Amino acid sequence: MMRSEPRSRVVQRRGYRVGMSRRRFRGAIAGVGTTSGVRVVVGRWDQSPYGAFVDVMVETASGHRVLLAPTDEVAEFVASTYTFDEVRIEPIALNDWTLGSASLALELTLGGRTALGRLLRLVPGRLAESPAWCTVTDPVARVALRGVRTRGTAGNGRREWYGATDVREVVAMAGAFDGADLGSLAPVDPAPRFGFSSTPKRPSVTAVVTTVSA
Repeated sequence: MMRSEPRSRVVQRRGYRVGMSRRRFRGAIAGVGTTSGVRVVVGRWDQSPYGAFVDVMVETASGHRVLLAPTDEVAEFVASTYTFDEVRIEPIALNDWTLGSASLALELTLGGRTALGRLLRLVPGRLAESPAWCTVTDPVARVALRGVRTRGTAGNGRREWYGATDVREVVAMAGAFDGADLGSLAPVDPAPRFGFSSTPKRPSVTAVVTTVSA
C-alpha cells in the first residue's frame, strides 16, 4: 500500500476559524471505522472553488479530532466549518482510494452499490444536488441513517446541504495513523464529532455535492 510522505506542519489546535462566503464542492466522501477505534473521513473533491483536492478528518479512539489539509487555504475553509483539536498541513496523495500523507496511510477496497445507492441513482442529478431536495430528505436521513443529516448549521452559523447521488460499500481497509496500525475495517461507531452530521455507520463511499452558505 502507499507509504506516508515525510512532511507535515501543525498550524493550530482548537479554534481555527475564519470567515467565508458561499461554496459548492462536488466529489465523494469515504467514511470508515477501524478496530483500533480510529475513525476516518476522506473528502475527495473533484470540483471546488479551490480546484481538486483531498482532505481528511480523523478522530482517534481517545476523541482527539485532527484535520489533514493540503494547503493553508483549504485548512482555513474546512476548519472554519467543522471542529478540530488539531490542524495539520501536509501533501495528500490519493489514487483509486489508496491515500498517503505524512500522518496517514490508508487503502480502501470498494464493493458494490448499496440499496440506498440504487435508490439515489433514480433521482435526477440536478434535483438530488439542490439544497431544496436536501431539505426534503433530511427527516428521512435522520431516521434511516443514525447520525446522518442532509442539511444543518455548520460552524460560525453557516448553513450546509449534502446532496448525495450514489453510495458504494467499503469491504476492506488497511492503514496506519501516526505510525500506528489501524487494524481492520469496523463500523463508524461512535459517530465522529466534527460537525452536525456524520457519515453512515456502515463504511461506505458517497458521491455528493456539498453546498455551504454563510
